[in-house]
Amino acid sequence: MMELGDEELLRRVGSGDRRAFEVFYARHAPWLTLRLHRRCRDPELVADLLQETFLAVWRAADGYRGHGEVVGWVWTIAARRLIDASRRALARPRTAAGTDEFGSARSPWAELVRSPSAEEEAMRRAYDGELEQALRRLSPELRAVLQATVLDGLTVREAAILLGVPEGTVKTRAMRARRELRAALS
Repeated sequence: MMELGDEELLRRVGSGDRRAFEVFYARHAPWLTLRLHRRCRDPELVADLLQETFLAVWRAADGYRGHGEVVGWVWTIAARRLIDASRRALARPRTAAGTDEFGSARSPWAELVRSPSAEEEAMRRAYDGELEQALRRLSPELRAVLQATVLDGLTVREAAILLGVPEGTVKTRAMRARRELRAALS
């Protein structure tokens, strides 16, 4: 079963094949865990997100129609789970530091909002202030393309799936982002 492609594995997962799901999980969990760790410092939250993502894959595998790369589809599911976790943490009322509105210890999910990710800390150290300012001046659409293609290492096709835009738009935005960065840093 290891020799099967991702689309065939998903087709089998969609029909309830547990072995196909195990192979799919073994193939994709390592890179997905690393990518989630780059976005979130809380290892418990990363484990929860990984579990939620693969649960969603199990439930939605029969709905995959083969549009785009499977890895882009899986990453889109995981990224949406991460965004949802972030929104939940933002919506949770806070009182005293370290506690929720009832005085209980705050959920580790709140750390997602409070502390910078490992990726953000590394970026802060790696880039000087001038580059950081130039990146902040980019529009959110251009920053998102750079995030997907440069930091996450996605292909143009995968970035297009993740961002929900055509591949040509990803290419154009990447070109504009590089041009604006060059102009800002010259």
